[in-house]
Amino acid sequence: MGSTDEPIPAPAPEGTEPPEHWRYARHLDALAAAAAAGTPAAGGRAEAEAEAGAVAAVLRDPDPVMAESAVVTHLDRRAARLLHTDGFADWAAAMSVAVAGRAFAAGRLREWVLLKAVVRGEPWSAEELARASDWCQRTAVRSPVPEEALVLLAGAARTRLVRNGAVQRLRRASATA
Repeated sequence: MGSTDEPIPAPAPEGTEPPEHWRYARHLDALAAAAAAGTPAAGGRAEAEAEAGAVAAVLRDPDPVMAESAVVTHLDRRAARLLHTDGFADWAAAMSVAVAGRAFAAGRLREWVLLKAVVRGEPWSAEELARASDWCQRTAVRSPVPEEALVLLAGAARTRLVRNGAVQRLRRASATA
């Protein structure tokens, strides 16, 4: 499914599981195979664009909610693996084209780009992190972020769970310092 011309997988045999469950699993397999065929860290923009083609093919599934769910699961898996690599930027640029017009997937990708900036010590906006989704803030608190980000989340996170998590991380850091 690396090519944008490949058809959506055929439905599962009758009497098994619902067709959208089967297609979801097949889409995840196809996206994983596209990612494994070439990693942006090793090959650069061409491999990222081939993976983006696979993402675009999945997004043409007749069930847009299921397709976007499969794509977001793939984005989460890939971004977590690429977060600390030089290939992240090419990958994220290719994915942003593939998910354009899909609000949830595009938003999740933007939040991965924000997390990358925070984790890797690149410029990031405190306002953007404070406005980020609960998912993004929870992920940030569990990631190796700088003290500045933890202080921000301890005071301005959207949920008590994230605020408390940030406070606990700050306490542990000061106890070991």
